[in-house]
Amino acid sequence: MATVELRFSAQPEHVRTARLVAAAVARRAGVDEAVLDEVRLAVGEACSRAVGLHRSHGITAPVSVALTEEEKAFSIEVGDSVPGPGEDPAASDARSGADASGAGPDRPDPEADGEDEMGLAVISGLVDDVEVRSGAGGGVIRMSWPTADAAVRP
Repeated sequence: MATVELRFSAQPEHVRTARLVAAAVARRAGVDEAVLDEVRLAVGEACSRAVGLHRSHGITAPVSVALTEEEKAFSIEVGDSVPGPGEDPAASDARSGADASGAGPDRPDPEADGEDEMGLAVISGLVDDVEVRSGAGGGVIRMSWPTADAAVRP
């Protein structure tokens, strides 16, 4: 099982690089050529979402992308460092400097939340096998596609 790991600062201009790397690694892993555009788009959406979350929450940690070639599948995990809903708000308030009203960088505006949901809907429409997880250490979007070897094997 070969893995390529990519970490980049949460800047929108790095999303294109992540898309290009994902497409190249997917091609090498044996993902069907007809699916490569879906891989590019899904990775672009997931990385843009992670960048947006980092920027709206004032997090300077890098966005992480793990591209893994498995026996019959190719998977991509895009990770952010934003604690999930319901995670220790006191710790995130102290880290981000939120005021007593609850406003601050860790409280995105409703419009940004709608963009987040739209991004997840786009990813779900592009990828059959997608999983979204969130915890105290951040969130992960895991996507996978079958490889050509998987289609040949019974």
